[in-house]
Amino acid sequence: MNPTFGTHGDPGSPGPPALLAIAHGSRDPRHAEAVGALAARVRALRPGLRVEVAYLDHCGPRVPDALAALAADGFREAAAVPLLLSSAYHAKHDVPAMLAAGRQLRLEVRQTPALGPHPLLVTAMERRLADAGVAAGDPRYGIVLASAGSTDAAANAALTGVARTWRRTGWAAVATAYAASGSPSVADAVAALRRGGAERVAVASYLLAPGFLPDRIAAQAAAAEADATSTTLADTPELAALVLRRHEAATARTAAAARRTA
Repeated sequence: MNPTFGTHGDPGSPGPPALLAIAHGSRDPRHAEAVGALAARVRALRPGLRVEVAYLDHCGPRVPDALAALAADGFREAAAVPLLLSSAYHAKHDVPAMLAAGRQLRLEVRQTPALGPHPLLVTAMERRLADAGVAAGDPRYGIVLASAGSTDAAANAALTGVARTWRRTGWAAVATAYAASGSPSVADAVAALRRGGAERVAVASYLLAPGFLPDRIAAQAAAAEADATSTTLADTPELAALVLRRHEAATARTAAAARRTA
């Protein structure tokens, strides 16, 4: 790649700061396929922007390898967008630790906030529920907002806030449930909504991409005889728009800082 001037006049940078999307990773090949589809949507929204995907575990490339590839191509700046739906352990610890490799490469990397919570994620879930035959805000439905769960109390509290806000759009009720860490389980949440008077119950998957936990949510929903279950969120236009917003906000802050020190 032939270097040109970057956003801050750096002759070693081939263009605007790159976007490094960092996903958790999974042994299930559907996970990487969905993340790749999300990256393709982001590239289509912003032609000319370098968009790379890296993983914390199980898949490749890993984060240090992706950073090295960007540095080798002449990039001196990148915005790292964690493809995580909450600011829990991975966003607070694993991602920053891996991004430290950028300093050794003379690559300035700014980590953005995790994707959630954000209204676009709610819109994406409504899209997925519509795919499953459930119209947004249908008052006959109680919704189980099903996530992996976390040992981070703030992350779980944020999900509760999403459920509280989402209920105001017309659903009979919105309850949270957890597939890995925390309670109630999906099955228990479905039963509780029925006891509370919901005519029908749908389970909304608040997870990025297919894999073990989404499959567990679907299995629990089926065992509880939920009326509908939505799929994961990665390959949606709302997620692509949100990833790009995170990149744009990070690069705007970098540009502002550069102007102050110029």
